Amino acid sequence: MERMTGLVNKRVVVGVTGGIAAYKSAELVRRLKEAGAEVRVVMTDAATQFITPLTLQALSGHAVHANLLDAAAESAMSHITLARWADVIVVAPASANSMAKLAHGLADDLLSTLCLASSAPLVLVPAMNHVMWGKAVTQGNRQLLEERGVRFLGPAQGDQACGETGPGRMVEPSDIVTALMEMFAGDSLQGTKLIITAGPTREAIDPVRFLSNRSSGKMGYALAQAAAAAGAKVTLISGPVNLPCPLRVERVMVESAAEMHAVVMKLSPDCHIFVAAAAVADYTPPFPDKQKIKKAEGGYDLHLEHTPDIVAAVAALPRHPFMVGFAAETEDLEKNARSKLEAKGLDMVAANWVGRADQGFDSDNNALTVIWRGGGVELPLASKSCLANQLIQIIAERYHAQYTT
Repeated sequence: MERMTGLVNKRVVVGVTGGIAAYKSAELVRRLKEAGAEVRVVMTDAATQFITPLTLQALSGHAVHANLLDAAAESAMSHITLARWADVIVVAPASANSMAKLAHGLADDLLSTLCLASSAPLVLVPAMNHVMWGKAVTQGNRQLLEERGVRFLGPAQGDQACGETGPGRMVEPSDIVTALMEMFAGDSLQGTKLIITAGPTREAIDPVRFLSNRSSGKMGYALAQAAAAAGAKVTLISGPVNLPCPLRVERVMVESAAEMHAVVMKLSPDCHIFVAAAAVADYTPPFPDKQKIKKAEGGYDLHLEHTPDIVAAVAALPRHPFMVGFAAETEDLEKNARSKLEAKGLDMVAANWVGRADQGFDSDNNALTVIWRGGGVELPLASKSCLANQLIQIIAERYHAQYTT
C-alpha cells in the first residue's frame, strides 16, 4: 500500500528568525515531518539565541543551515542549492525585521538571500509585539509583500510573552501545517456536496441516563474542515460533542441514532459524497422510562433493540452518493474492514484500531488503513487534522476516478 497526503515528499524550508516564538518552530518541524514532508531548517543568527540548531537538527533529521557562504555546500552557495530544492519556504516566526528586509530586497544573511533567490511560494508567519505589528511601517511592509504574492498566516491575537495582549502571536504549528496542505491540495472537491457524520450517539434509558461510547468527534470534525478547505459544500451531522463548528461548514446537531438517521436520509439524496465517521450506537432501549429509574435490590434487565443502519439505508438509495465508511476495530483490522466494505456496499472504508492509548477515540492522533476494491493505502500515526487532509485527498481522487471520468 502506498502513502498519500498533500505534503508527502513536498520539500519545505522552514526559516526561523529571532523571537521568543522560535520555540514553536520545533513543533512545526515535527508536525511537517509527521505529515510526510521533507524539511530543511534555515536559522538567522538571532534565532539561535532562542532555540539551538541542535534541537531543530534532531527533529528535521538534517543539519541546520545558518551561514550564507557555506564551504561544505557545492560552490559554497547553500542559498542557491536550497532555493532550487524548496517547494515552499515558510518563515515561522517572521520578525518585524525580517519582514522589512524581505519587503525591500535586502539580502545580508542566508535566509533573506534564500528567499530572494527562490521562485518557490513564500509564506510568512509573523510573531512580534502587538505595537510593532500595528505600526504603519510594518503594515506597509506587509501590504507590499502581499502585493508581490507573499502569503501571510496570522498573526493570532492573545497574551504575549511581554505580558501585553493583542495581535502578534505566532499561529499554532498545527494550523500552519493545515494551511500548507490546503495550498498543495487545491480545490479537489470544488462543486461537490458532502455529508459527514461525526461523534457518538446517546440512547436514552431514562431522563438522566443513556448508552453511548467513547467517540470524541475529533476525526469527523477534522474531515469536515479538510473537505471545506478542498472546496466542498459540507454538512456535518454531529452527535453530542464539545467541539466548535469548523469554518465554512453547516452543522446539524442530533442526539440519538434515530435522529441522526432521520437527518441523513433527508439530506443524503442531494449529496455527492457521504462520509460515515460517526460512532453510531448499534443498540437502543426501545421504550426508555419516562421517570428516573430508582435503585432497587437485585439486578436490572435492560432490553435493547437494533438502531437503524444509517450506512445501509444510504447505500440502498436508488442513486446513492460515493460512500465512505469507518471501521473501529480491536482485532483483525483489515479483514473486518474488507467485510464491511462488501457487506454494506461501500466505495471505501477507513479502518483504525481502538482501545489503544496512543490513538483512536480519546486521542488527538490516529492511524488509518484505507481500502477500496482493488487497492488501498496506509496512513501512519499522525494528528487527526493531518490524517483528515490526507483522507480527503484520497476520497477526492477515488470519487473523481469512479464518478466523473
